[in-house]
Amino acid sequence: MLKSIQKYQGWISLLARLVLGGVLIAAGALKAGNPAHAAMAVRAYQVLPLTLANILGYALPWVEMGAGLALVIGVAVKAAAIIGGGLMVVFIVAIAQAWARGLSIDCGCFGGGGTVAPGHTAYVQEILRDTGLTALAVYLFRFPHGKFGLDKAPQAE
Repeated sequence: MLKSIQKYQGWISLLARLVLGGVLIAAGALKAGNPAHAAMAVRAYQVLPLTLANILGYALPWVEMGAGLALVIGVAVKAAAIIGGGLMVVFIVAIAQAWARGLSIDCGCFGGGGTVAPGHTAYVQEILRDTGLTALAVYLFRFPHGKFGLDKAPQAE
């Protein structure tokens, strides 16, 4: 079984890169078009001081798109996986604390964000999605060299 998994490791890494990278690019692109709205989404979590929340809201889409592009291209995969996985962990914690505090907000993960009507949250689905994406990032950290990537696997001597 392990040997057959190793046989397809390059393809699995490619799939993980495309999924995690594609999600990051899509999330960043949807927010980059309206940075003021992205900043509002970060403020809705009510965790950071206003100035810091605004700076993060304006910067986050570009960090997401940069990490996502690196993953899709297959360059600096370990670093991009750390960034992408780190973002997912931060998102999980942010969503969980909003849920625990009884805030009714849209996560703002793919644009949007801000207050929503009570009962219109999707915290469980958002946490599960981000947990799965974190698992892909961990896999890519362990196995960064996949098919069609620009990073080359170290050559055996």
